[in-house]
Amino acid sequence: MGNSGEIENAVTGQDVDRVALDAALLEALNPVAASLQARATGLPPDRMWAAEPVEVSLSVLAAWKVVDEEVKRLTAIAAGTAGSYGASYERLGAAWGITRQGARKKWPDAVGRRREASTLELFGGRVELSWDEVPGGWCWSGRGADGTDDAGRAFPTKEEAAAHAGAFLKEHAE
Repeated sequence: MGNSGEIENAVTGQDVDRVALDAALLEALNPVAASLQARATGLPPDRMWAAEPVEVSLSVLAAWKVVDEEVKRLTAIAAGTAGSYGASYERLGAAWGITRQGARKKWPDAVGRRREASTLELFGGRVELSWDEVPGGWCWSGRGADGTDDAGRAFPTKEEAAAHAGAFLKEHAE
């Protein structure tokens, strides 16, 4: 069996990383929890801790739900981006600590995404959506019905680029 000092050092390194992550997450969580608490109780956000302990705890729990949903969304974008660069489900699963099948189930559209250009015509205008290797993302360029030209660059998904392009076309409709 190995030296207990080596085991302690390995655990300590992991613990240090986890403590740093916990601190960063809690710092980011506080404003969300305070805002949720303020809406629920009518107390100003800076008086969050003056509420009943159960109310404060529930606000923190609700804030973690918001964070959890955002992490899931960002994770799906990261998996899709890796897939668009050629990562297989096997590699996605290995990165996440799950099987290839688990990765396929978790992110069904991440691998094999086609990078075909397409056209979007709305509100009398037209944009082209295309994949750009540099900077590495979906881009759009086009002209609104009022003659305004514009472009957007480096969106992680084709759908996000299309949403921004659609907003541009709506803003520049005649």
